Amino acid sequence: MTWTRALALFVLATLLILSFSSFVESAAVRDDSEPRRRQGAASQVFVPEADASAFFRRRGRRSTRYYELQAEQRLKIGQSEQRREDNEEQRNKYENYLEEERDEINERTRETNEQFREYHYDGLQPRYYWFH
Repeated sequence: MTWTRALALFVLATLLILSFSSFVESAAVRDDSEPRRRQGAASQVFVPEADASAFFRRRGRRSTRYYELQAEQRLKIGQSEQRREDNEEQRNKYENYLEEERDEINERTRETNEQFREYHYDGLQPRYYWFH
């Protein structure tokens, strides 16, 4: 039963804190050097047009370092793309070479087997097949 009392006390303390927190504006220290006019939540969200345009003008300018980084990144992407294409081309050449080599070996083997059969076939007996 002690844990139910502790839970009830915790819930009551939480409700008490939440009910009085609406009177507190914020936990940060306010700067009272310039007075602000309060018009509710709208004054906190919306800023004057001059301040907004100055903010976006200031944020719109980018340093030359940004453009240098962009150019370097484009160069790196281009180099990696070129390297990828070269590797793919080399792989295709090697695969074609292997295929031609395999075909040539198979053709030589087939010719050798054919010559062996012709040489050993005397024409008197039918060829022996494994299946009957």
